[in-house]
Amino acid sequence: MDAPNRPVPELGELERGILRYLWRVGDADVLQVHAAVGDRRGISVNTVGSGLERLYRKRLVSRWKVSHAYRYKPTLDRDHFAVRQLADSVGGLQALASRGVLASFLDLVSDADESALGELEELIARKRRESEA
Repeated sequence: MDAPNRPVPELGELERGILRYLWRVGDADVLQVHAAVGDRRGISVNTVGSGLERLYRKRLVSRWKVSHAYRYKPTLDRDHFAVRQLADSVGGLQALASRGVLASFLDLVSDADESALGELEELIARKRRESEA
């Protein structure tokens, strides 16, 4: 998966639709994406291909050739993408890591689901073990 410290680029509605489809199916070629996303919008295969190319240049999808066509796959899963958007909306990773934002996040999580605090503790412990290794 892609590095989490790069800001999420701006996306158009077609690009968001393509990503949603790819997150659901895993990977697809241009014709499959067009059938799922482009047909109902009344847009051409070339327009969908341009959207996939823009996502590739933005490093939000990877691609590889199969025969004469590319297949595309998201470089981030939906959750990582949403977290990166959240980080960008609060001013980037530095702002997200600030004590105030972290404390507010913990308050929200504990208010919504007490068991989530235990899961967070486990995730923190795992990250600490990984960084020590």
